[in-house]
Amino acid sequence: MKITTIGIDLAKEVFQIHGVDMHGKTVLRKQLRRSEMAKYFANLEPCLIGMEACGSSHHWARKLGEFGHTVKLMSPQFVKPYVKTNKHDMADAEAICEAVSRPNMRFVPIKTVEQQAMLSVHRTRQGFVKARTAQANQIRGLLSEFGIVIPQGIQSIGKCMPDILEDGENGLPGTMRRLLERLNDHLKELDRQVDELELQIKLWHKESEASQRLEAIPGVGPITASAIVATVGNATEFKDSRQLAAWLGLVPKQHASGGKQLLLGISKRGDTYLRTLLIHGARAVIRIAEKKAEPGSWLCKLIARRNKNVAAVALANKNARIIWVLLTKKATFHSDHTIVATAAR
Repeated sequence: MKITTIGIDLAKEVFQIHGVDMHGKTVLRKQLRRSEMAKYFANLEPCLIGMEACGSSHHWARKLGEFGHTVKLMSPQFVKPYVKTNKHDMADAEAICEAVSRPNMRFVPIKTVEQQAMLSVHRTRQGFVKARTAQANQIRGLLSEFGIVIPQGIQSIGKCMPDILEDGENGLPGTMRRLLERLNDHLKELDRQVDELELQIKLWHKESEASQRLEAIPGVGPITASAIVATVGNATEFKDSRQLAAWLGLVPKQHASGGKQLLLGISKRGDTYLRTLLIHGARAVIRIAEKKAEPGSWLCKLIARRNKNVAAVALANKNARIIWVLLTKKATFHSDHTIVATAAR
């Protein structure tokens, strides 16, 4: 019997395979080692393959797609309801096989090698920024034990440290001075790593036409634009702009029962990194809008009647919808808030 749909439970070494025919009858249950995967699917007739979006899933999606198979990735939270028994590899593979055939299932866009490489740069930069903040806080905490307080702002540490280390009357022992020199050097190295990765991101941004089109949106800079393009690609996986905004978690949670609907805070679903960048960018736009005399603008009216945090999320939601239009329609955003479609190339 011909196999039409396959579910693969990914792992590091041993992969569980579950296949069904056109009638949904189980015709394949098999375990494959990593070294056997490519050869097995290269000799298999093209079919629909489902996998959970997890580590190495995009690699295997690209690899199996080269053999003519239709590969789709799903979020693990959408696959879990289809697990009928206790959790084990065989049950997971069967659940994946059933979930991928559902007509209303939501799928994760398969990333290219270039997209994954750029996302790796973003994730590494994010890690360095987090480590830099932790290092700065540690220096502040250690100095406060000796009665030395540094002004707020991470830049203040670099300005104050030379004077603190050279001041012979602040009561710091030699051991502490040597330790502070080491920590300060580490902070400078983290700062250098962040700057170099930001430069790498900006160079990639200049070479990406889609990323440059997104930069025209107020509140979207090279970092945000490149991260969005590397994550969602051309955004065709989303049927409309509202779906992209919902995927980013920029819409309210809903709780409805008995005809009564309750809207809560934002759902915080999807990519946390992208949502954070969009909201921080929106906050920057709000700070500038407060200084400009444009009382009739949409944003100023919103700030006047709602909290600034609410306005920031609303603006981030609006920007997400504009981003969907620019990516799917290959349009251009102008400073007068108009969107012009470009000719297909």
